[in-house]
Amino acid sequence: MTRRPRVVLRTGEPSDARRLHAMITAAQTEGHLLPRTLAELTQHAGRFVVAVRNRKIVGCAELAALSPQVAEVRSLVIDASARNLGLGGMIVEELRARARREGFDKLSAFTHAPGYFMPMGFSIVPHLWLTEKVYTDCVKCPLFRSCGKYAMVLPLESLHDAHDRDQSLQLARHA
Repeated sequence: MTRRPRVVLRTGEPSDARRLHAMITAAQTEGHLLPRTLAELTQHAGRFVVAVRNRKIVGCAELAALSPQVAEVRSLVIDASARNLGLGGMIVEELRARARREGFDKLSAFTHAPGYFMPMGFSIVPHLWLTEKVYTDCVKCPLFRSCGKYAMVLPLESLHDAHDRDQSLQLARHA
């Protein structure tokens, strides 16, 4: 029986920027991501969750604030060598937890693959429900109005709300 190497999720560091840039650029050639500069990735490395296996970054995504209420899953990439291991879901779940802790109300994603995000609780919404994204990023994009991406949203409950709900469920079970 072959053992799979363990994968560790951690916060990105500026020294990761070259690897993140290479992964994002490779995914961009597949037509899935918007371009990112090395300088931008170096500056925002701390907003990334990276998946590391055998000391190599094999996945990443950024938690980008669009407004005080809305954050976006941005630049989700899994290296071809690590696909089908559930890393994308692990990274998105970590971003969801971080977004909750940081007080966001919604987590959004803009994707060509809505079926990937739906099992995680995301719903397709009209783009204009996320005006923060449309007016900051989309209007500057050369593919504006013709990109084919779906806007998706996941409402976030605060950790306090989740605790209250869990307490209520426990009380209801014992009643």
